[in-house]
Parts: sequence; C-alpha cells; structure tokens
Amino acid sequence: MTKSTSTQRVAVLSDAETATGYRLAGAEVIEATAETAVAELERVIVSGTYGLIAVDTGLIADPVTATARVMRGRDLPILLPIPSLRDAFNPDTVDAKAYMGKLVRDTIGFDIKL
Repeated sequence: MTKSTSTQRVAVLSDAETATGYRLAGAEVIEATAETAVAELERVIVSGTYGLIAVDTGLIADPVTATARVMRGRDLPILLPIPSLRDAFNPDTVDAKAYMGKLVRDTIGFDIKL
C-alpha cells in the first residue's frame, strides 16, 4: 500500500514594496495592500496550498485573530506574524542599530560589537 503525501508550501504575505526583497531571497510571495490583506489571507488559507504563511504585521497586526473564523477546524496553515520592515527601520520610531543588535543577540545568544 502506498502512503499518499502532500507537499505544503511556504509563502510570505507582504506589500508590493517589500515583496521584491522576499522574492530575491527565494521566498514565494503573496502581495496585498492593507485594504485587501485579510481577504487575500483568507483566500490562501481556504486554498489549502500552504503549510506556513509568514504575514507582514504592517498589513495585518494580528493575523491569527483576523482569520479566526476561517481557521476554525483547520490545523494548517500555521500563521507566522513577522515584523514589517517599514516599521522595523522607521527612524521616527525605531533605532535601526538597536533593532539589528537585538536580532543578532536573539539569534546567536550574545552581542557582537564592531
């Protein structure tokens, strides 16, 4: 007897401006605007194509809550909120050097001083 397996894909839900960077990194991107993001995410969830969707929090601050109705009874996709690059490097609200230092510290466990 042959066991059937399905391959789940990974995608990033992002705005058009940020999408280029994700594509250059090799990610599959689903583009949306702030106005269309929830509807686009719901459409992708219902399609059953993706096992993981990284969601730009600049488009949907809390994707899990925003899609609770559509996700009811589903195990997949996993929705992973990721910080908006626009917000992460906004000089009015974020110190980019501190932000990058925190990313390095969280990733490798210690600071690197240059």
